[in-house]
Amino acid sequence: MSKPEAPKTLLSAVRFFADPENCRQFMIAMRWPTGVKCPRCGSKEVSYLAKAGVWKCRGKHDAQKFSAKVGTIMEDSPIGLDKWLPAIWLIVNCKNGVSSYEVHRALGVTQKTAWFLLHRIRLAMQDKSTDKMSGEVEADETFIGGLARNMHKNKREKKITGTGGKGKAVVMGLLERHGKVRVAHVPDTQKGTLHEQINTHVVPGSEVFTDEYISYRGLNPEYVHKVINHAERYVDGKIHTNGIENFWSLLKRTIKGTYVSVEPFHLFRYLDEQSFRFNERRATDGWRFMEAVRSIVGKRLTYKHLIGADHGLLGPVTA
Repeated sequence: MSKPEAPKTLLSAVRFFADPENCRQFMIAMRWPTGVKCPRCGSKEVSYLAKAGVWKCRGKHDAQKFSAKVGTIMEDSPIGLDKWLPAIWLIVNCKNGVSSYEVHRALGVTQKTAWFLLHRIRLAMQDKSTDKMSGEVEADETFIGGLARNMHKNKREKKITGTGGKGKAVVMGLLERHGKVRVAHVPDTQKGTLHEQINTHVVPGSEVFTDEYISYRGLNPEYVHKVINHAERYVDGKIHTNGIENFWSLLKRTIKGTYVSVEPFHLFRYLDEQSFRFNERRATDGWRFMEAVRSIVGKRLTYKHLIGADHGLLGPVTA
């Protein structure tokens, strides 16, 4: 089967995926370039049931019928591919993200459905690569949380109990210059926490650039650790952390400007989203879309798990 052509613009994507047959052929080409296989047993002995819009496996097992959604982030979703695929296009290409309310209005689904749909797409945008960074790597941390001046007095008294980032979520970031960024929601900014992130994701022998924060002191001697003192200057030759700080500005613009309120237990999903767009920033809109679609297989997120109902924790449906 020929390689699927990616739409070049949102308008062309909406027009192309409005045709169910185009959606079906696109998903076949993306998932099964050598022919449709049963996602449950891997058999190619399948037949297409045109009236039902599904395939049937001839193998002797349960659930012989399957659609192109089975085994992907879209499994068990009543939303059609004509809405799923444009939604993927929107979130991977909107530089500051896209809120569930905007998707709800644009695609004609409920806000709750749009919220669930976007979180499942964020799962596909998650980078599970175990490749370590090398060369010149910038390391920094930031705090995510509401500004005290924007809070009601009563709320501020409860939440703001200290200075700096106290009470806020901590995010640790590593940026390989001319390469990718990797970020994680971490419990604190203690020395052990930050060093563990660097040791896990950076190849020994690399140059690691940080600010003068005390927790970076005593870094593994296998690294070439260089420090920029922001009280004196922001750049000293190639010693700076401007790259990762640029990523923080993009991340906070997305969270504060588009999503407004992000709960700490969902924060890692928004980090995955922004990291994906940043890491694919040099690609075209069509390429980013195709990269996301290639990653939808083998991943599953249920609504019960998303809201924490399977752990006794209930999260709000916002952003």
